[in-house]
Amino acid sequence: MQTVIHTENLCKAFGDFKAAYNISFEVYKGEIFGFLGANGAGKTTAMKMLCGLSIPSSGKATVAGFDVWTQTEEIKRNIGYMSQKFSLYEDLTVLENLKFFGGIYGMSRAEIKEKSQQLVHELGISQFANRLVKSIPLGWKQKLAFSVAIFHNPAIVFLDEPTGGVDPITRRQFWDLIYQAAARGITVFVTTHYMDEAEYCDRISMMVDGEIKALDTPENLKKQFGVETMDEVFYELARKAQRKGD
Repeated sequence: MQTVIHTENLCKAFGDFKAAYNISFEVYKGEIFGFLGANGAGKTTAMKMLCGLSIPSSGKATVAGFDVWTQTEEIKRNIGYMSQKFSLYEDLTVLENLKFFGGIYGMSRAEIKEKSQQLVHELGISQFANRLVKSIPLGWKQKLAFSVAIFHNPAIVFLDEPTGGVDPITRRQFWDLIYQAAARGITVFVTTHYMDEAEYCDRISMMVDGEIKALDTPENLKKQFGVETMDEVFYELARKAQRKGD
């Protein structure tokens, strides 16, 4: 399996506070990798380092073959990113957003036009194509934001809490888009606090207090902890961490 993300003892400290500590793992091409943990566990801090947005305090990491210390611009050109806020311009139309982001990604005008028409057709949003993004339904906006994040066919797409605030049916439809992207060979790195979404991932890591405390497939983790759901796995990890702190 081709490794597209590799980290060794990656750390980020703010003074004496270690927001992320000894982060070590590998992610493979076409894998859906879940990065789970409660709010404040260090997920976003780790993701920012991997996206080239924050320089580590120590450790090593490569993303799409590029070093997080010295090649941050190359990393940014080879990844996609979507946050919970969707990363779209509300006062532009759907097609204007696609044209804008396609230009940022360095795509040609002809490629942008062709892929925009294809995307609008595939998503079934022809009726929204020339409408302002702020006027379209939340579920469609979410699907569009993900499609924009992979518009340039990146090696990896980072999704930071992408399904927050949407209904369960829309969440499930969104995961169908993730499966399709992974089938195309795009690696999906997703953070979430919805433990049921861990079941959709090929492998997951679980962070507690800035450290990865578990990393495996959902099935193996449930067997390891002798439980039936990922909620129970996380509860057991948190309980162990609390006992250790006491």
